[in-house]
Amino acid sequence: MTLRRPIFSALIMVAALAGCRGEGDLVVDQGVGITAIRSTCPAVGVPDYTGDVTTFRTAGATTADQIDVVAAITNVRSTCNDTGDKVYSEATFDVLARRTDTRGARSVELPFFSTVLQGGSAVQAKRIGSVVVNFADGAERAQTTAKAGAFVDRAAATLPDDIRERITRRRKAGDPDAALDPLADPIVRAALNRATFELLVGFQLTEQQLAHNATR
Repeated sequence: MTLRRPIFSALIMVAALAGCRGEGDLVVDQGVGITAIRSTCPAVGVPDYTGDVTTFRTAGATTADQIDVVAAITNVRSTCNDTGDKVYSEATFDVLARRTDTRGARSVELPFFSTVLQGGSAVQAKRIGSVVVNFADGAERAQTTAKAGAFVDRAAATLPDDIRERITRRRKAGDPDAALDPLADPIVRAALNRATFELLVGFQLTEQQLAHNATR
């Protein structure tokens, strides 16, 4: 599965050669260099195909006439406290749900996961929780809010000084590496991956539910 994640990416933009001076751009008027901002807080996102869930009235059914409840994760936002040795990040999100049978009040419990990834693939922690959506009598739609949090080791999420120097040092015109992207260096890329963490949330799906999301 692919991931929707706003992680740290290329810092060097071709537009910088036209004189841009924003963070992440090349600075060309006083020798070429790079200014970069990078946070120890993990990026927050939702893996593809896990932001929606569909339940059916009959076990094993997958046809539209058997749909019971459809729910989606939306409006994901994050807070982060990076003042200590352990960085705490929390993701808050809304769950919007719709049911096909509106008779009677009903509560629907939907399981979700939160996981911490390092370097885009290594699972450091995973937790399973649940969110309850309450439908009023006669109501087709309901909404609720849930949250998930995780700790990340600050030292692990911090770039080593030598790698930071490779990325941010000012390069002068005529230097052998003045036009080279430091992020193309395998050593730099590997260090960035090791120091990059993500907090991902999504519905805890069965294989059938995941296949339904991937093929619809």
